[in-house]
Amino acid sequence: MQNTIKLSEFELDVMNILWQKGQLSASQVHDKIKLEKDVSYSTVKTIIDRLEQKKAVSRESMQGRTIYYAAAIKRESLSTPMLKGFLKRMFAGNPHKMVAQLLDNEKLNNEEIEQLETMLAEHKTRNKNKD
Repeated sequence: MQNTIKLSEFELDVMNILWQKGQLSASQVHDKIKLEKDVSYSTVKTIIDRLEQKKAVSRESMQGRTIYYAAAIKRESLSTPMLKGFLKRMFAGNPHKMVAQLLDNEKLNNEEIEQLETMLAEHKTRNKNKD
């Protein structure tokens, strides 16, 4: 099994931009991230280089001297192990406690509640089929 890539919060911010926008240059990533954080271009470029070393980002193309990067891993390959780790550390591995806190702290509209109910019903069906 492949080791899980560990990413800092800032690295995750860069990955989210690449997951949302696809191929971007370091300058374009900087333009997007500076809307939220006061950070220099060189810092963003360092983060992209670090992500490339971790094989989370790859060079996709070049136009002149400009390199365009894209996410080399799927969001799910990070989010699943991160969620499991978070669940273990914050809620002693108890998904019920995590969902209860989420429901207590989030204002869900009826459509979101219906989506959750559908997901729970599908999960319940899968569990019955396993028995």
